[in-house]
Amino acid sequence: MPGDGEWLLAIYSAALCVRESPLEGPSLSSETRGKLGGFPHCRERRSGVGSRWTSWYAASSRASIPAAPAMSAPHRPLDTYYPSECDRSAWVRGIFDRTAGDYDRIERILGLGTGSWYRRRALRDAGLTPGRTVVDVGTGTGLLACAAVTVVGDPALVTGVDPSAGMIEHARVPAGVRLLGGSAEAIPVPDCSADFLSMGYALRHLSDLSVAFAEFYRVMRPGGRLCLLEITLPASAVSRALLKVWLTGFVPRIASVIAHRDAPLLMRYYWDTIAACVPPDTILAAIGAAGFADAHRRVDLGIFSAYRARKPG
Repeated sequence: MPGDGEWLLAIYSAALCVRESPLEGPSLSSETRGKLGGFPHCRERRSGVGSRWTSWYAASSRASIPAAPAMSAPHRPLDTYYPSECDRSAWVRGIFDRTAGDYDRIERILGLGTGSWYRRRALRDAGLTPGRTVVDVGTGTGLLACAAVTVVGDPALVTGVDPSAGMIEHARVPAGVRLLGGSAEAIPVPDCSADFLSMGYALRHLSDLSVAFAEFYRVMRPGGRLCLLEITLPASAVSRALLKVWLTGFVPRIASVIAHRDAPLLMRYYWDTIAACVPPDTILAAIGAAGFADAHRRVDLGIFSAYRARKPG
């Protein structure tokens, strides 16, 4: 485990992952909420000049999904932000919609360029290679999807999924990347259609770990690889205190100057979800219960976790 001195880099680098996505809620916006009603309807945007929204349909059999035990959300309800668990999805989706235009700005100013390097390395270390098809769940503004494109070599091989219309609208991805509206619990792609499934710093925003991981299993091909990037609480009390000060003190102050008025609130919520999240062993157990093999976690600088697994076959 790194010493506390190394946290000057670690907590600063934490700004690179201010968020990749809110993975809650069945819809993209109030306009489409009534139409979606869950899988199979969604909306799609193809990146590049002249991008437009079109309706998209994906029918899928779920017979191949292994049974998984019931499990609650990855953290308890945070009633400081929303009245009850029933209100959580709408609140989370709303704040990400409102602050979508600020993510890349914050990442550039506070990430110091370290984010793209780490994302590419994490994907490669998890088994992503050129020519593989990728589904990036909770794609947000497309940071992890862009990293995937650099590895696989063809934007058309990468699909990003996010429930926030605001995040998708502000995504800056290479022409050819497909952007779809959908949640981790209802991914709008067919069975066994991805060689690799990624998710960047959004596991804490899932509605239900077991449902989401079973859905990941469904869309991946046999032999496919899973890579979930997340921030976890460090073991050292000093390190935890530094991270809390960084995310609830310094970052919100910077965000209040350079970003939307809700950005400081989002940073405080970001910390609270980290502090309340279930431990890594619980996450690894849920991944295994969904049918994945070789589930394990790599930790960098005591805070950056990469959950990896393989679909048997």
